[in-house]
Amino acid sequence: MQIIDDKEKNRFVVIIDAHQAYIEYSLKSDYYSLNHTIVDKELSGKGVASELTEKVLMEIKQRGLKIVPSCPFIKKFIAKHPEWEPLVLSR
Repeated sequence: MQIIDDKEKNRFVVIIDAHQAYIEYSLKSDYYSLNHTIVDKELSGKGVASELTEKVLMEIKQRGLKIVPSCPFIKKFIAKHPEWEPLVLSR
């Protein structure tokens, strides 16, 4: 799965079989606020949201930034995968 950072729409996007899934974000000075995870219904139930989330988190980590998980799905993902906790901006 290859993600695209659509900076015009503030989304990390993946396209699979002409359907898309994306995570909407707001980029701040030193972190991304991950706001919504959207998956086309044709892709739901196939683990696309989880795989997309992991790829996005890896990309943000490589960029040396932190996240604020505003999206409920991403909050649950991080709760299930505590290895990503260090990426969460502590306030």
